[in-house]
Order: sequence, then structure tokens, then C-alpha cells
Amino acid sequence: MKTYLVTGGAGFIGSNFILYMLKKYQEEINIINVDCLTYAGNLENLKEVEHRKNYKFLKVDVCDKKAILNIFQTYDIDRVIHFAAESHVDRSIRNPEVFVNTNVLGTLNLLNAAKLAWETEDGFKPGKKYLQVSTDEVYGALEGEEGYFYETTPLDPHSPYSASKTSADLMVKSYVDTFHFPANITRCSNNYGPYQFPEKLIPLMINNALNGKKLPVYGTGKNVRDWLYVEDHCKAIDLVAEKGRVGEVYNVGGHNEKKNIEIVTMIIDTLLEMLSAKDPRRKLISHDLITYVEDRKGHDFRYAIAPDKIKAELGWEPETPFSEGIKRTIAWYLEHMEWMERITKGEYQKYYEKMYRM
Repeated sequence: MKTYLVTGGAGFIGSNFILYMLKKYQEEINIINVDCLTYAGNLENLKEVEHRKNYKFLKVDVCDKKAILNIFQTYDIDRVIHFAAESHVDRSIRNPEVFVNTNVLGTLNLLNAAKLAWETEDGFKPGKKYLQVSTDEVYGALEGEEGYFYETTPLDPHSPYSASKTSADLMVKSYVDTFHFPANITRCSNNYGPYQFPEKLIPLMINNALNGKKLPVYGTGKNVRDWLYVEDHCKAIDLVAEKGRVGEVYNVGGHNEKKNIEIVTMIIDTLLEMLSAKDPRRKLISHDLITYVEDRKGHDFRYAIAPDKIKAELGWEPETPFSEGIKRTIAWYLEHMEWMERITKGEYQKYYEKMYRM
């Protein structure tokens, strides 16, 4: 029975991954979820599995070297799936030190602990694997409306967030190259789906629209992102962890390129389509809520990622068209409005007001 150490497992992608894995493998695996529960970590995401015998939560910061070493000494870890990271570009512009500490030094702590636990005189124990979950933002921005990011695209980060993720990726690569450490790196496009904290575009727009609040759109709204439904991403991570060639990087893209303003417009139209005629929130929602705000500093114009390699080598490709995924996502939020209300109180509101002054 494999034991997975999932860092950041109370966050958006991490919690979706844990739910997916325990549903797929049932009692065949053990999962240890390590999370320090920052503003974006929410154990409520995992209520349905918290009593499972093969699931355990540990409140640990990946920057805590002693605690991370202790986990590897206590448990025989077979897979490290490293999600834990500060991930919001706007926050990185305001406080880059936090991103360097968590994303770079936290990654180094994990690498060192895994190396110490797995290394033998002849190399590394068989069957062990470390997977670094990264982002397409390490590649920088694409010029114009053509072309894609490939695994061979030069790294060219433009924000403190993407620079910290690039640094972490290069630490992993250095351990592969220097020590032949058993690792993979996955780089994904923008994820969306259930349990996403509403500082990110899609849940922010859903929540604001339902409350009749302005919908803040950076600049002209023409920046392009590739969107990946979170469960499709979870399937890719599982596949790379099991079958990916050691040392390789795999891009995980959704083939769903959209301008930001298209996303906002689609959310408005889909909410109006899905809400019943008697729902009082329908009267609050309109395209008039769209409000253009000052553009983000260093805002990359276009990301588009080519998942050709992971398809050719491992047979993965995105399954969820955006038109279907956005309906699933909106339906989930409509069914979990109490979850949204609980996490948008207090400090989140102060942050929101500071970031999107209008």
C-alpha cells in the first residue's frame, strides 16, 4: 500500500486531488495531508474523508524543517505531491518575501527530507517519487495570439509569484541532475472548479455577481488564459506520479483559451440561465456590473500551454470542455453558498477592499 504525502492538501487543488485519489483508490492507498492552514486552506473541503482510516491530517508548515524531517522519519512515504505554495500574483506583488519563503525554502525542505529518507548507497529506494506541482507562469508570456508553451520553452517569469515557482522548479531539477533524485515537475494552466478561494477570477466573479457587487476586470479584459478543470488536472498528476519518466517535465493544459472578459461575460450569462425565474438574485445580476480597474503590474498578456508530451507519453488529455466545466463549477457554488459565506468574512473582506479599490 502506497503512502502519499500531500502538501497543501487543504487548498483548492490539493483538496480536490485528495478527494479524487481516495475515491479512485479507496482503501488501496494512505494519504497524509500536510497544511499550515493559511487563509486559502480549509479543512471543510475534506469533511467527507476526515474520518477515513487511510487519511490523516497534520498541521505543519513546509518551512518547518524539523517537522518535515519528523514526518519522513515517522512514515514510510512513497509519493510526495507538493502543492503547498503561496499562489496569488497580486499578493506576491505586495509581499514577495512570503512567496520566497514558502515556495522556495519550503520546497527545499521537502527535497532534503525526501532525499535523506529515500537515499541508499546505490541510489534511491525503488518506487519512490517526488512530484512538484508548478505553473505555466514560469514561462512568462506569449507574444500575440499564436504559439504555445512547451516543456522546452525558456523559463522567463515576470511576477514575484512566478519567479518563486521557477526557483522551486530549478531546485527540483538540480536534485534530479546532481543526485539522480526521483522527481517530476508538472506545469499546469489556470485551474477552476469546486473549493477555489474567491480571490481568483472565476469564484470571485460568481460570488460578486450573486451579491450584486461590481465585477472588477483588470485593464481591458483582453488578457488570455488557458483554463483547466481541476479534476482533469488531478488525473494528470496521478498519471505522472505513477508513469512519468523520472526527471521529466510535463505540461498540463486545458485547450480552453479565453479572454478574461469572455470568462466574466460567460459567468453572467450562465448564472442567469441557471437561476430560476423566482430567484431574487437574478435581479442583481447584469453586464452593467462589469467594472474595469487599473491593470495589474507586469500583467502577462497571454498564456497557452501545449499538453502534447503528456498525451504522447502517458495518454492524458483534458476531458472537460470549458462550457461544461463552468456550468459544473457554478452549480457547485450555488449548492455551497454557506461555504462561500463562511470563507469570505473577516480578513478576506479587508484584503478584497485593498486589492480592488473601486
